[in-house]
Amino acid sequence: MKTFEQMVVEALEEIEEIFPFDLMAEMESDNPPLLIDVREPTEYRSAHIPGALHVPRGILEAASEPGYAETEPALAEGREQDIVVVCRSGRRSALAARALKELGFIRVRNLKLGVRGWNDDGGPLVDHAGATVDPDDAEVLIEKRAVP
Repeated sequence: MKTFEQMVVEALEEIEEIFPFDLMAEMESDNPPLLIDVREPTEYRSAHIPGALHVPRGILEAASEPGYAETEPALAEGREQDIVVVCRSGRRSALAARALKELGFIRVRNLKLGVRGWNDDGGPLVDHAGATVDPDDAEVLIEKRAVP
């Protein structure tokens, strides 16, 4: 039987990672990657990277395929698009990125250090209403555990 940590380590052997400061530069380019935030709804609503598409980990596979109630068109049509998967610390997103690769997505990367690292590097975050989240407040919001 594998542990969560073993699964993450195995996924990271197959998935390319990008540091937050490098992603910030790519987000400013003419062809930014599609950001997929796989955190739980309460986490996403509290603070997320502007423009990130919310696809909770629990529905990722269905959301990435046409014809399901959970289908997310931007994701389902993005098999050849550059995609960066995001979570709080980069661990859930590593597993999610690996799943997307198994589903045929070609250019999938994981945000190393997750939203935590993004915030630590001064990346902007917004809440569910699109309001900017103060970096100090974000630190507390990011660490809150998801409520079932």
